[in-house]
Amino acid sequence: MKKLLILAVLAVIVGAFFYFDLGSQLTLENFKARQAEIDAIYQQSPLLVIGIFFVAYVLMAAASIPGAAIMTVVAGALFGLVTGTIVVSFASAIGATFAFLGSRFLFRDWVQSKFGDRLKPINQGIEKEGGFYLFTLRLVPAFPFFVVNLVMGLTSIKTWTYYWVSQVGMLLATIVFVNAGTQIAAIQDVGDIASPALLASFAALGLVPWVAKWVLAKIKSRRAYAGFTRPAKYDRNMVVIGAGAAGLVSSLIGATVKAKVTLIEASKMGGDCLNYGCVPSKALIKSAKVAQQMRHADKYGLDQAEAKFSFKAIFQRVHAIIAEIEPKDSVERYSDLGVDVVQGYAKIIDPWTVEIAKNDGETIKLTTRSIVIAAGAEPFVPPLEGLEHSGYLTSDTMWDAFVQMDEMPKRIAVLGGGPIGCELSQAFARLGAQVTQIERDDRLLLREDEDVSALAKQSQMASGVRVLTSHNALRVKVADGEKQLIVEHDGSETAIGYDALIMAVGRKARLSGYGLEELGIDTNRTVVTDDYLATVFPNIFAAGDVAGPYQFTHTASHQAWFASVNALFGQFKKFKVDYRVIPWVTFTDPEIARVGLNELEAEEQGVEYEVTTYGLDDLDRAITESETKGFVKVLTPPGKDKILGATIVGANAGELLAEYTLAMKHGLGLNKILETIHPYPTMAEANKFAAGEWKKANKPEKLLEYVEKYHNWRRG
Repeated sequence: MKKLLILAVLAVIVGAFFYFDLGSQLTLENFKARQAEIDAIYQQSPLLVIGIFFVAYVLMAAASIPGAAIMTVVAGALFGLVTGTIVVSFASAIGATFAFLGSRFLFRDWVQSKFGDRLKPINQGIEKEGGFYLFTLRLVPAFPFFVVNLVMGLTSIKTWTYYWVSQVGMLLATIVFVNAGTQIAAIQDVGDIASPALLASFAALGLVPWVAKWVLAKIKSRRAYAGFTRPAKYDRNMVVIGAGAAGLVSSLIGATVKAKVTLIEASKMGGDCLNYGCVPSKALIKSAKVAQQMRHADKYGLDQAEAKFSFKAIFQRVHAIIAEIEPKDSVERYSDLGVDVVQGYAKIIDPWTVEIAKNDGETIKLTTRSIVIAAGAEPFVPPLEGLEHSGYLTSDTMWDAFVQMDEMPKRIAVLGGGPIGCELSQAFARLGAQVTQIERDDRLLLREDEDVSALAKQSQMASGVRVLTSHNALRVKVADGEKQLIVEHDGSETAIGYDALIMAVGRKARLSGYGLEELGIDTNRTVVTDDYLATVFPNIFAAGDVAGPYQFTHTASHQAWFASVNALFGQFKKFKVDYRVIPWVTFTDPEIARVGLNELEAEEQGVEYEVTTYGLDDLDRAITESETKGFVKVLTPPGKDKILGATIVGANAGELLAEYTLAMKHGLGLNKILETIHPYPTMAEANKFAAGEWKKANKPEKLLEYVEKYHNWRRG
């Protein structure tokens, strides 16, 4: 009702303006003809005339009615330069703010709900530098001020900021037009004032803030580089530290665009993903899944059989798979692609110099235009009493340790309830180990919704994992020759005996040994970067796990594009890294895959949503595969098919998620998924059926009532 009332008032004001043809009164000719009469009234009652003029100006600006330029000139003719400038300056700023507030109240929620994803970068820019952008626009009269009012009302800029920036930004143009009014006899048309030369001058003036910003950036850059001597020439265009996903992609992009690039890696090419993470863990998970399927073969009408295997052979297979994929990330391949690969330890000596202690004992220094730090991450090991001498393993060290064992440890304790902890716990339990998984929080997979965490815990237990949530690890000790992990729960301590202890409580960025501290590069859990992945030094970038905020191979590759392109071509154009659509998968059985918001995050961010869920127990292909555990859950704005996020729990969830990732990336809603033909019978049909569930929940009930009546009428 309030919106309707405001729209009605605006309609009346605008309608009256045109109905009474007030626009014909707002001309220089009309004012000149009546100037003596109006001036006489002003001399008799100056405050009354100023008050009426002030209110009229505010109303015109608030209602976005044309004529502000004429009114400003008239103010100069009537009130003189000083008084006219004061009156118009405040009236225009107040009127503009009313128009701004009206636009915000009437249209912002609708615009943001409909185009929120596309406007997100603009909203972020306005939040950070809205006053700067507004000031620039206000300096240039060529931009219609009423358009600025209406458009800025759709953003999140603060009202007070909008008012005072408008007041200051419009002041110069106000003075020019008011001063012209003091010489009104010489003016035949407003165009005489707003000449192309004057508008060009204002446009040039509008560039001043941008020039100032550029100068300040240069000053900031010079301060960052103070005390360092820039080389006269450079050995390389770019040096990349670390040959994981981010480093490999960065160096490949550099070589592809014919830059001279050196890639430095002290350990194994391929980084954590190939050697310790994604590849070996998925190989282990596959072996464990086959063992589980054999154990429960009766689900498929077959005789049950206990899998017989060699623990060493399983890990030899893991290493064989690593070796099969390894050539894709090898020194030879990247050398053939044009990358100079150096095996050794890198240290940044100054912003343009990298010292390399090569693995063969030689030390060399390279000067470079830019540097990309892609050092990755390593397992976080909590400071537990007695842990140092316990022989614990991590998700990095276990692969080489277990391949040396002839038999699997009977009792394995896994500390951590995140994705890595869940994947490893389930795999070892399915291979027959007695696995105890310890998590200090009250549920597994804290970043997922509670129903997802509950299903994950149920799956872990069904696989034979003993899950202890709300248990806090205190210390490690040896009692009567048995290794024990002491945990606390509800105030009491419990000893968990184990033969192998795996630390899986998360990963931390590798920050030491690269010279970051000496250079003064900020680190706070990760290398601190700006929106372009640059550090405090504009030529030094970071990408991948070392930069955060996500520790996924695919986000490392994603960041690498931005870091390398900005490093090599940032002097022409810089690109802000885009995190709007980030998918991830936890490879337990069933898999847990997600992109965008889940319910937990939507509530934390205050995003309104509705939930559509489709259970896989209804899907024909899932029934034929005996894989009915799980669901597809989609978040959308109330009454709209726009996808805010999707969570899939079930067999092949990681593959099914790709459809939602594509849809979100390109702004496609559930209606588009529903309209797409999916082959039958496939797991991918779950996505279409989830869209169908949304459609049923949002069907036009009232319209269907009329349709029913129509059909009844047609039957006679």
